[in-house]
Amino acid sequence: MYELLISEVAEKNLKDFSPDEKIFIAEKLKYLCENFDILKRTKKVKKLQGYDNYYRFIISRKIRAIFEVQDDKLIILILRIGKRKDIYKNLEL
Repeated sequence: MYELLISEVAEKNLKDFSPDEKIFIAEKLKYLCENFDILKRTKKVKKLQGYDNYYRFIISRKIRAIFEVQDDKLIILILRIGKRKDIYKNLEL
């Protein structure tokens, strides 16, 4: 199981969501930590082109999370969370 860390940017991104959506996102991120090795073989998790350790995780049809994996420490660092149409804009991590 991986440890989950959330960046300050991702925390700010979460403010855009309703309380119910925040709970749903938290449950999905917990699921990601518990099942990352399985999920990275599916379409739910995909490595981002042009970035070494950055991935995207499909939380729902319209919500995505961009995260970094630090394998030596088994850490998943959530970098951004947002709507599908906005998450990739100005992706400077």
